[in-house]
Amino acid sequence: MTPGICPITGAPAVLVQDVSAGLLRGLWRRAFGVEPSPLPAGRVGIYRAPCGLVFFAPAAEGDAAFYEALYRKLDAGGRVRAAGRDRAEYPHAAARILPGDTVLEVGAGAGAFARLIPEARYVGLDPNPGAYAAAEAAVRAESLADHATRHEGVYDAACAFQVIEHVADPLGLAAAMVRCLKPGGLLMLGAPIWPSAMTAIPDFVFNAPPHHLSWWNEGAMVALAGNLGLAVEEVRPLAPVAAQPLIHWMGRLSPLKTRPEGPWLAARRSWYAALAASFALGRIASALLPLPRNAAPMFVFLVARKP
Repeated sequence: MTPGICPITGAPAVLVQDVSAGLLRGLWRRAFGVEPSPLPAGRVGIYRAPCGLVFFAPAAEGDAAFYEALYRKLDAGGRVRAAGRDRAEYPHAAARILPGDTVLEVGAGAGAFARLIPEARYVGLDPNPGAYAAAEAAVRAESLADHATRHEGVYDAACAFQVIEHVADPLGLAAAMVRCLKPGGLLMLGAPIWPSAMTAIPDFVFNAPPHHLSWWNEGAMVALAGNLGLAVEEVRPLAPVAAQPLIHWMGRLSPLKTRPEGPWLAARRSWYAALAASFALGRIASALLPLPRNAAPMFVFLVARKP
């Protein structure tokens, strides 16, 4: 198998699966009715690094046109707005914030996290905060790179919740956040975990480029912190929140599930049928059943301290 290079450690990675860009494009069009732009031509590799990170290469981040169309589709029932107000990481991160702390949130959406830390001095960054809901806090349409240049060593905590899996350079994102931290400041990151219900659903293109470019676990988070010279204080898996039950039920009720080690995407009629069935069953279960208290983890959360 052809090796790739882990984007957080630089170590050789193993090619697990080779996927046609045409398959990804077709899945996005059929499942969501959107054009996945940009998407590399030819083949896209899915690699697994020794640290546990699974990543797609070549990787291209979804552009503004893609996300505008995707959010418009998803928010027909208010799902994007609900997801932006309630994330699994929020209470765990808020417990680490002290009154008077300066807090930076990257990919802040409408700034919903700010309501959990009212005594902190909060700044949110997001390229398009209006895509989620009416702003709940001061969120700036400013890039992290620009902000880090002007605010080096300013913050007590820098957070990004379910953002790092969307970027082609996760190490660069985390490094820029660390630049913004004071000595002794906290970096807090959350991301979807693998394996999970999300990776068990056959042909679940929502978990693929140009939306998700990497899949995370505890080992990958620890490796990222180590490569940045940070001291890990906490890394833990988190279950989904009650406001976001659909993917849990899709993964649980899918009549056909992928293996944890892959493959995860394939041009098979049985997989297309299983994806459609999982969505239909998941919607019914989400409407009728509460999220189980013992729901399997769907996210991983890191807290690491800058020296």
